[in-house]
Amino acid sequence: MNRRFISLAVLSIVSALLFNCACRHRRTAVSQAPRAPQPGAKQNPNSAAASNFSLGYSEEGIASWYGVPFHGRAAADGEIYNMETLVAAHRTMPFNTWVKVTNLANNAAVNVRIIDRGPFVDGRILDLSKAAARDIGLIGPGVGRVRIEVISAARDIPRNDFFAVQAGAFSSRDSAERLRAEYARRFGNAQLATRAGSPLLWRVLVGKEPSLDAAQQLAIVLSAENKNAFVVRLDQTVLTRSSGNSAERGP
Repeated sequence: MNRRFISLAVLSIVSALLFNCACRHRRTAVSQAPRAPQPGAKQNPNSAAASNFSLGYSEEGIASWYGVPFHGRAAADGEIYNMETLVAAHRTMPFNTWVKVTNLANNAAVNVRIIDRGPFVDGRILDLSKAAARDIGLIGPGVGRVRIEVISAARDIPRNDFFAVQAGAFSSRDSAERLRAEYARRFGNAQLATRAGSPLLWRVLVGKEPSLDAAQQLAIVLSAENKNAFVVRLDQTVLTRSSGNSAERGP
């Protein structure tokens, strides 16, 4: 009798453990609610970007999404990217900017926080996490036209923010270095930055402009010979990573 009772007790404990594991497994596929944005957050008025991406700013364009192999790696702001959280990548918006993203094909919307840089593909304006893409129906098609609107501007934007123009991305460092050297000779400042992935990409960034407007003017000049040139923000993380790059030139 005692053996039977003990066996039943052990069976009950094992079943409970298996049930809890299954529940945790199912929860990993559910979008994790982000911290709520603070409506009307003010930007640092001394920042070169204070007049850009303020509350209510909007734009339309093509969005994509990214998951593996970036899941679990450091995002551009330094935090670990979790594809099951509601976050996104933008080329120039300050980190911790909150945007409402609306899929123009079905009017589904989701709020996301900018923590990363990208997409580094011409013609796209936003890279969504897998969870955010799922919430607005972009997983299947992979890309779609969206409208993004700033619902909470970032606070405390660093004064030493700079902008550059991405003039190319290469899987070969040698190819990237040849182009970087040419642009450094012509424009005085060009550097390499890496983009994790398979394969690893070497990005050629031209200029170190103090404002978005100045970088856009440089992009116009470069686009005459390179139609895939576009403006990116030189965050401190990019500058720090590039500082150890032997290919870097210029101030």
